[in-house]
Amino acid sequence: MRWWKILGLAGVAGVAATGVAIARAERRRRAYTPQEIKERLRDRVEGNREVTP
Repeated sequence: MRWWKILGLAGVAGVAATGVAIARAERRRRAYTPQEIKERLRDRVEGNREVTP
């Protein structure tokens, strides 16, 4: 019965490691340069000005 516990812990560790790898990849994919951030914020502000009277 002890080997079931070890197998379960290994499975949990594997799931956690996969989640960490996915999170890192997502952060890299979403990494914007400072110039891109400025452009996106300016576009957002301009969009709000068009909607607001």
